[in-house]
Amino acid sequence: MNAWILTYEGFDPAAEGLREALCTLGNGRFATRGATPDGRPRTPGTYMAGCYDRLDSNVAGRTVTNEDLVNLPDWLPLRFATPGSDWFRPQRADLPLYRHELDLRHGVLLRELRWRDGEGRTTLVRQRRLVSMADPYLAALETTFTAENWAGPLRVHATLEGRVANCGVPRYRDLRGDHLTGHATGSEDDLAWLTAVTRSSHITVALAARIDTDAPARPSLAQDHITSDHVLDLAPGEPARLTKIVALTTSRDPASHDARSAALRHVRRAPRFDHLLARHEAAWERLWRRACLDVDGPELTRIVHLHIFHLLQTLSPHTADLDAGVPARGLHGEAYRGHVFWDELFVQPWLDLRFPEISVGLLRYRWRRLPEARDAARAAGHDGAMFPWQSGSDGREETQTLHLNPASGRWLPDRSHLQRHVGLAIAYNVWQHYLATGSMPPWCAELLLDIARFFASLAEPANGRYEIRGVMGPDEYHDSYPGATAPGLANNAYTNVMTVWLMMRARDTAELAPHLAPTAAELARWDDVGRRMRVDFHDGVISQFTGYADLRELDWDRYRGVRRLDRALEAEGDDVNRYKASKQADTLMLCYLLPGDELTAILRRLGYPVEPGLIPRTISYYLERTSHGSTLSAIVHAWVLARSNRAQSWEFFTEALQSDLKDVQRGTTAEGIHLGAMGGTLDLLQRCYLGLELRRDGLHLDPLVPDRLGLLSMPIRYHGRQIFIDADDREARINGIARRTYRRGEAIMTRTGDLGRRIIHHRERLGLTHEQVAEQADMSPGYVKYLEENPDTPDTGALYRLADALQTTVDDLLGARQDRPPGYGPAMAHPTLEVLEQEECLRLIEPGGIGRVAFNGSHGPTVLPVNYKMHHGAIIFRTAVGGPMDRDLRTGLAGVDIKIAFEIDMIDEANREGWSVLVQGPAHHVPPEETAEAAGSGVTPWAGGERLLYIRIVPHQIVGRRIHGM
Repeated sequence: MNAWILTYEGFDPAAEGLREALCTLGNGRFATRGATPDGRPRTPGTYMAGCYDRLDSNVAGRTVTNEDLVNLPDWLPLRFATPGSDWFRPQRADLPLYRHELDLRHGVLLRELRWRDGEGRTTLVRQRRLVSMADPYLAALETTFTAENWAGPLRVHATLEGRVANCGVPRYRDLRGDHLTGHATGSEDDLAWLTAVTRSSHITVALAARIDTDAPARPSLAQDHITSDHVLDLAPGEPARLTKIVALTTSRDPASHDARSAALRHVRRAPRFDHLLARHEAAWERLWRRACLDVDGPELTRIVHLHIFHLLQTLSPHTADLDAGVPARGLHGEAYRGHVFWDELFVQPWLDLRFPEISVGLLRYRWRRLPEARDAARAAGHDGAMFPWQSGSDGREETQTLHLNPASGRWLPDRSHLQRHVGLAIAYNVWQHYLATGSMPPWCAELLLDIARFFASLAEPANGRYEIRGVMGPDEYHDSYPGATAPGLANNAYTNVMTVWLMMRARDTAELAPHLAPTAAELARWDDVGRRMRVDFHDGVISQFTGYADLRELDWDRYRGVRRLDRALEAEGDDVNRYKASKQADTLMLCYLLPGDELTAILRRLGYPVEPGLIPRTISYYLERTSHGSTLSAIVHAWVLARSNRAQSWEFFTEALQSDLKDVQRGTTAEGIHLGAMGGTLDLLQRCYLGLELRRDGLHLDPLVPDRLGLLSMPIRYHGRQIFIDADDREARINGIARRTYRRGEAIMTRTGDLGRRIIHHRERLGLTHEQVAEQADMSPGYVKYLEENPDTPDTGALYRLADALQTTVDDLLGARQDRPPGYGPAMAHPTLEVLEQEECLRLIEPGGIGRVAFNGSHGPTVLPVNYKMHHGAIIFRTAVGGPMDRDLRTGLAGVDIKIAFEIDMIDEANREGWSVLVQGPAHHVPPEETAEAAGSGVTPWAGGERLLYIRIVPHQIVGRRIHGM
């Protein structure tokens, strides 16, 4: 089995929807389902991140408004026919061979078939498809025809199809899906184009196509589609190729005058397929270097690769610049209407440690909708920001008011908008991003603090404690009390305990962003809420909500295996609200998000006695009463059982891995993959089984790797530094060394040059294996192999041990006297720039080092190197009395400042990245009475000597950039 290939053999009409979803190709900007270019059944879909439209529908005598992620014009259709035969259709064809292969490593979908027509003529057809990760506007379909036992003309019919609608989910088909209108088509030179406009959001969408082939085209235009006909002359055994290259643009794109002309420009300058493919594969290779997560066993590895692949197709570095959130079903289908729920809670922790720039983009999606959330809170009579359970284009509540029960055919009220805990998920992600990167930009702090204000105002005093009423927890089976006239529950344990956690993190955040700090009265209120929140208990376990103990027990034998109990009971005239039955983990989400000692500390902070065994009893209690009607449920239960029941944890983990591949929810994957479950499995490997916990002082490992996982290894990016972690069921290693912690700011070697090539050279010179080198260097074989294959920055001790094991020197491994000086290497192929927030800039320059001062001197612009230190928030350096800085930095006028520039750069060739921080502000001579204190900073002069004049720069403006080579 190839761990990088997902294969489907044969044509199976009943499984086409599942295959289409799992063979979706995307680049974070748009994605196209793996629908065939021909035949039936077929559910084509092309979806653009953030492209929504809103329509009214008449349902059950009511007008219902729904916003959908729009199904865009279909660029795939391509038909072919042998002489005298009908167009090829797989559902009625004689097919000795029919196969789909999804290449996960390179992002290519291969379709290979052998068609025997009614005259016995056999034609081999091979199609390769990509949605470019290198150029996010482009996609391509290459088709190669080979006549095996005949010669003659083959007709080919290519189409850009605008007659599409949102009709990919059967239970939505009573709702309108005709989002596109105002179609237009045309041709320009050898290019075809099609445009359409979304009905209410008025987004113009444009497709432009170029057909690369030797056969001339005969275009045919209609208002809502455009076709071109080609005739290929086939000879036996001689391949003939036709390639359709398309560009997809919208009126929302940056640097674009209009969508149609932009699409034409993109497709006109697009290279031919082979070059396009090479660039696309190189882009994926760069992503895989950062996304690598290795486990033992080809089948398990293949599923892990599949989950990473679909995560990066939905949320790639291209997404970072878009105003897009985390659609629960990816860009792979129309379930949940493409809305953004709380799935980022399961996705972002994995991204934070590999692609922090993507995480920043996702947090900005929430921050941009902060005004809407503030309005929603005010309208509900609360402070702060109340985020919607379902979000789309502008941040208003998109949760439907009715939903269809397929089991009964009835439309029922939908109250899931009461899941206020979505705000807690956003706040949790802000804090996790801070722990992973060390960066808390002001806008992130603003986001967390406003969410804290909302939950503090949601908590109402009652009987000496605070209560939160009228909400739903993650368990969507319970939206009200049995027989109640008003929806909502009181004191959902998950909501209440996480509110206490939020109150504590809000105080920490206020310290990190003092200019946003709340008033003393508000801080006091937060502290009070964080100490007197109500949590209910019954039967020695934490109660899911107030009154849970009074519910009936369900006859689980009767409903064993029924995942959607709410639908089954409603169809029988019953109500799941009456029973102790959960759709998915609710109270147990606390054990998913919080380490056990942190959860018990919060309960004790609230004044509740924590009896021995409380958490294990609570886990066991709810596990017996959960139907797992959500793919997220298996993730959470695998996590919470990891240390108490390893066998059962593994069962849930494997179910989570298989949830989309095997469609465990019975028909849902065809409507779009479950992105939260895919991200959750990756995070479970990383944070649960590795026991990787991010704390303010560094990262800590407490691994419990299942035996069947074998060796688990991965690179992560922590506070801007790349770290390699590998572990098995015996020990964990950081950068190849057995250890459990990595502290913030630990020293690492930089500018290692082409280290991997030299390790390979010396290892092969000595005839050693990875295992032999690792044993002699006291590190893991996986880390030795990783260093050979990836640019990285090992710590000093590891480098010296490696040099000893390879019988060479550190200087030789680092390329001293051989490599170009740092900064003289080749330019990066696809650099990207990340704008740094002021706090991150200050963190980078805090250790001191070498910088450059620039000012307008007496002989023109002057730039001089200096050694510097940070001292009480100012930059301190030393220079000579009477020297150029002394003379030129004096104005002669009392109270008049000279504003100068100070720049610090750091180039890291091993990681092919670097950063630059520019500080501007007035420069002053440190007065004599303060010189002794300045000397205490320990700053030394650049050129040696006494250099007794201290200069201080007070930062007024700080900007920075980090460049990534990808």
